[in-house]
Amino acid sequence: MSTKNQLQEIADLPRDFLKDGTQFLNRCTKPDQREFWKISQAVGMGFLVMGTIGYVVKLIHIPVNNILVGGA
Repeated sequence: MSTKNQLQEIADLPRDFLKDGTQFLNRCTKPDQREFWKISQAVGMGFLVMGTIGYVVKLIHIPVNNILVGGA
């Protein structure tokens, strides 16, 4: 492989990256109201689940663990 071919391949990398990036952005669409509502519900449920897990660990598991282990 010659040096000229190697330089050409290196020069093509940013061009290919920009071409792929613009194709990706052109295919992207904003979510409609229904899709946005579903995403918001899913995120809200995630917050509730993680909050419940945190509540259980902080207020139930840790004190019980301290009682069983002896609070060392």
